This record gives sequence, structure tokens and C-alpha cells, in this order.
Amino acid sequence: QVRLVESGGGSVQAGGSLRLACAASGLAFSSLVTGWFRQAPGQEREFVAAIRSSSGSTVYADSVKGRFTISRDNAKSAVYLQMSNLQPEDTAVYYCAADRNPLRIRTIASRYDYWGQGTQVTVSS
Repeated sequence: QVRLVESGGGSVQAGGSLRLACAASGLAFSSLVTGWFRQAPGQEREFVAAIRSSSGSTVYADSVKGRFTISRDNAKSAVYLQMSNLQPEDTAVYYCAADRNPLRIRTIASRYDYWGQGTQVTVSS
């Protein structure tokens, strides 16, 4: 059974930091692309960052470049999202997703095969 479980969400003030974690099971983690998406109330789910487990190659949304860092630990089948200098507009439910096709790092949510339940991130001004 495939499972993606997010953790690390919470509430912070603007300028603060949080680290999200995604633990994967039931998948060949080393051959995946794992991504983070977020969804604010009333808005569509948007791409944040993704990483290819085998090479460590990464892609970021322009809105988070220089503030967020995605990383992975293949031995633990885990992906992390270090978020710094958080702003109120970063407030959303953050989702971990896995794409079984590692050939391209994709930024479209519908291309991902598996999803976690999400973790809430709230940034106050």
C-alpha cells in the first residue's frame, strides 16, 4: 500500500521558518520524483518544488526560489521542504506528491500519481 505522510506544519510569524517532511512507503523511492504542492482556500493547487530521488535534481516555483529548499534522504524514503522567510501568502495546506515517472520533473498536479493528506502552514503578519 502506497502512503505519503506529511508532517511539520504549523503556525509562524512572517519571516519565520518551518521544515516539512514527507515519509513515503510502498514505493520504489529511489526511482521517483517527489513534489510539494500547496493549496490556499478558494485557490487551485499550485506547484512549490520537486526533486528527483536518483539525481537530486530540483525545480522550484518562482515564488519560493531563494526561500524554500527541497531535499531528500533516500535511505529514509523521505523528502523535506525547508521554508524560510515565510510570508502570509505562503499560508496554505501543503501536500506531498509522488510521480512514478522520473524522466521529467513535472510541475502539474495532475501528473502526480500519489498524494499525502496535507499539512497546514499558517503565516501571520
